[in-house]
Amino acid sequence: MGLTDIESRIRAEEQRQSRAPGSVRLCAISKVQPQERIEAVLEQGHRLFGENKVQEAAGKWPAFRERFDGIELHLVGPLQTNKTRQAIELFDVIQTLDRAKLARTLARLRDETGSCPDLFVQVNTGEETQKAGILPADADAFIAECQGLDLPVIGLMCIPPVDEDPAQHFALLNKIAGRNGLPQLSMGMSADFETAIAQGATLVRVGSAIFGERDYG
Repeated sequence: MGLTDIESRIRAEEQRQSRAPGSVRLCAISKVQPQERIEAVLEQGHRLFGENKVQEAAGKWPAFRERFDGIELHLVGPLQTNKTRQAIELFDVIQTLDRAKLARTLARLRDETGSCPDLFVQVNTGEETQKAGILPADADAFIAECQGLDLPVIGLMCIPPVDEDPAQHFALLNKIAGRNGLPQLSMGMSADFETAIAQGATLVRVGSAIFGERDYG
């Protein structure tokens, strides 16, 4: 597999679902990937990437931005409150807004700096205790709280349980987004992004299928 194959499958699924061509964007998850693999994908013209950790992103993306125009960088991993300032300097989008304290910190820093990345609220659709994210029952109130702080919340993100049919979780996320007027849905990864597109995803997150298996050694 690789970038071209994944993009072709996204376009094919858009067509199957009667979605507009290009309505689903591909976020290439580059966490723990060597520089040369990321550079190869950049050389192919791709510009939308996701990272899990602020420190890791800080170590590689400023140099890439100097060499390649138009990079859009998303934070797709948990954000510690004490790294929020650094995150808003590095990332164009934060997909993991998951608690009131982080929302208040983002609002304060927005007031200080005059800018804030676009935000996705992470919803814990499987209500898994080990996972971050707002519980579905609390999502409407939390979204309203963020909107009350004038935060630029544009969508929702989820990571379904590995042992359950992801379609029901994607459908739930779509329903929450719809009733709150949020246009963006970040859902679907290497194994299930076509299912996510069928359920309304506007952004899919694919890593190893593009770059190859990660070496955590």
